[in-house]
Amino acid sequence: MVEREPLGAAVSYSVDFARERIQGKSLAVLTGAGLSTDSGIPDYRGEGRVARHPMTFDVFVGSHEAQVRYWARSFVGWNRIAEAQPNAGHFALAHAENLGRVSQIITQNVDGLHQKAGSKSVIDLHGRLDLVTCLGCGFNMTRTDLDELLQALNPTINRSADFEFTPDGDAEVEAADGFQIPKCPRCEGVLKPDVVFFGESVPQQRAETAMAKLDAADSLLVAGTSLQVNSGLKFVRRAARAGKPIVIVNLGETKGDSLASIKIDANTSQVLERLLVE
Repeated sequence: MVEREPLGAAVSYSVDFARERIQGKSLAVLTGAGLSTDSGIPDYRGEGRVARHPMTFDVFVGSHEAQVRYWARSFVGWNRIAEAQPNAGHFALAHAENLGRVSQIITQNVDGLHQKAGSKSVIDLHGRLDLVTCLGCGFNMTRTDLDELLQALNPTINRSADFEFTPDGDAEVEAADGFQIPKCPRCEGVLKPDVVFFGESVPQQRAETAMAKLDAADSLLVAGTSLQVNSGLKFVRRAARAGKPIVIVNLGETKGDSLASIKIDANTSQVLERLLVE
């Protein structure tokens, strides 16, 4: 957890002004990878990072070799995701929910850290990395159970090296020669993490539920996302059309800055508690 530091004058003023705008209003919150960076999980496009592009859905389903490559990299990177702990930003949102100030969290993250922090009203827009589904029959299993199968099939793979990895637990390593992946235990189909890959659509019912929660709220807080992906940006556009106050907290520019009532260029771990709880 990152220790809180004094806010600069400009950020402090913006936070106080934002608090006034959302005071007494029900608040929907849209979060992204920038919220989890202080938990040790990198983002794809944050300041100082070279943009990385994860495997797309079409590539994954297109060949057995791509599936082997994905699961080999995930096998190495999974522990970093599984062992990650919530940071001050996650805890601030959970506390604000308990106080009745946050009505709904809609997260683009797949790391489950909101739930670890104690948040209950969470829509995992892009799914959860700790779950696995079969593309053939829809069978579901936990990522922990799959990890045991992968470990049994690949007992000699080194998982302790300090590899760079991504928000999806995808370590930046080449797949090991001969890496073995299991098939679905029910139908022998292809197993896929239960997340929305790039190039894949958010399930319609989930997207509609999230939009309905936004419509029911009086205001929108965007935390830790550059809004480069349309599945997140459309929430900001909808809130703007409805005339709702929009507060964006993110280090660096976002595609929604022009629609925001207040933009706070700051680390979410440093700002959210003061914005929502104090």
